[in-house]
Amino acid sequence: MTETIMNPAAALEAVAAALPVRSTSVSLAGKRVGKLDVDPVNGFAAIGGGNLAPPVADAQVSRMIAEIDRTNRLFIEAHYPIAVFLDTHELGKPEYPYPPHCEAGTGEENLVEELSWLDGAPGVTLMRKDCINGVVGTTDLASGRNRLFDWIAANCIETLVVDGICTDICVLQAVQALLSARNHGMTGPLREILVYEPGCATYDLPLDTARDLGLPDTAAHPQMIAHHIGLYLMQASGAIIANELLFRGA
Repeated sequence: MTETIMNPAAALEAVAAALPVRSTSVSLAGKRVGKLDVDPVNGFAAIGGGNLAPPVADAQVSRMIAEIDRTNRLFIEAHYPIAVFLDTHELGKPEYPYPPHCEAGTGEENLVEELSWLDGAPGVTLMRKDCINGVVGTTDLASGRNRLFDWIAANCIETLVVDGICTDICVLQAVQALLSARNHGMTGPLREILVYEPGCATYDLPLDTARDLGLPDTAAHPQMIAHHIGLYLMQASGAIIANELLFRGA
């Protein structure tokens, strides 16, 4: 029997019909707002930047970087605080099931060149994390204090905008953890989480490519479908999916 691999566009259409995502334009005017950028680092987003970075130019990743850059400049202009997760791993310490990535001292753990201006910019706080889930990764093991929660409380953030890479992995886990922490009363003033879709991206590894690389079928990761599923799961968990952010009451 000959196996048929569904065309990714047709597969996305079927998934979107069964698991719809509803995005909306959101006004930030009058809200106490903060922004969290998840892992816009070389090891994930620079062309050829590492084992988990795009090997060639990728339109979705390029759009993500451009949108993070554009919206962060607007946030700084509006005096809204920004936190940035930077995936950073101890040299030689694996993070199964992924190959070595973003190891300290390799440069993979640093901001992509287009966003390097964020380091030292007013109102921007960089937070290094050593695991997929940035909420876990910003928790101090000795004291139990969480750096992200402290940042939210210190800035009286009620609405948090989240973007970054990967939509269905690190962004998803951060958003779901924050929603649960909010519901458990751990995030102080935080009331709502907005996921800014144009500022999110994930990687592309079609099934046939995974097989050509000798990887198991479970390693397949078609970009648009994975991106959509990540958005769907965040929406299903209580996040608002935003396709546009409006400033100054526009």
